[in-house]
Amino acid sequence: MTASLGAPAAFPHQPASPDELATALASVGYLADDALATTAYLALDLGRPLFVEGDPGTGKTALALALAESLGAPLIRLQCYEGLRVEQALYDWDFPRQLLHLRVAEATGRAEEVEGELYSRRFLLARPIVEALEQSTAECRSVLLIDEIDRADDEFDAMLLEVLADSSVTIPELGTITAARPPVVVLTSNRTREVHDALKRRCLYAWVDHPSAVRELAIVRSRLPEVADALAQDVVTAVRRLRGMDLVKPPGVSETLDWARSLHALGVRTVDEDSLAATLGAAVKYREDTQRVHELGLMESLIDVGMRRG
Repeated sequence: MTASLGAPAAFPHQPASPDELATALASVGYLADDALATTAYLALDLGRPLFVEGDPGTGKTALALALAESLGAPLIRLQCYEGLRVEQALYDWDFPRQLLHLRVAEATGRAEEVEGELYSRRFLLARPIVEALEQSTAECRSVLLIDEIDRADDEFDAMLLEVLADSSVTIPELGTITAARPPVVVLTSNRTREVHDALKRRCLYAWVDHPSAVRELAIVRSRLPEVADALAQDVVTAVRRLRGMDLVKPPGVSETLDWARSLHALGVRTVDEDSLAATLGAAVKYREDTQRVHELGLMESLIDVGMRRG
């Protein structure tokens, strides 16, 4: 199965500028700053992979999800982890079905006749990368999210470099599968290891930091319009103070949203010590971090903020 490789194709909702992309992302709840919107737009326009690094919880994965949703494109996700095998990322063969097919053929005296069918497309199990190549059509490119690539082994980088070079995968028994148009590839990394330079050079690069207080408050208001403004401000203030502590895992934007959502579910409109203590687990995920928060008096300082504002 082969197809010619051409220039990037339009999406059903193709942005014409970085501002249009930022607006499209905002329409699905992702507020990108100018630099990130520009880099993402260029990745789309030039047909280059987008390599996104940043601390956990800064919205790297959410960017790929928002891109697919705002562009009206299919999203295929490959979650990386230590020990990820190539066949789990590319393709595998459906051995039980092949064996069943062969046994049926043997029973009907057609074993030699069907041997060539065992490695046909009907028995191929497309994993995320091959699936993304097949779903990236001339009419609409797919979005391939390769999440937390830093968790995979170095050998995975080399394999991925080859795939990205031609947007194709060669299967010895079947032939070459080539995308009609290169899929939009978003690679994310928490920087637990350095990804190979050759792979990064093939991509456009963006560092995603924790948002400013103003932008984070805007994110909460956009994603959770039902949350009272005073509560949203208190939660953003609390999270930003948590990030200033020496925590095992500082909270990200997703924790900000979870904390605001949890407090709202309890009917809280402005914070108090009891509600903060009861819901701290929405933002802090380690026992050591919980102890440190209490030792440094975050609760009391937030109550003071709420009282001064009132």
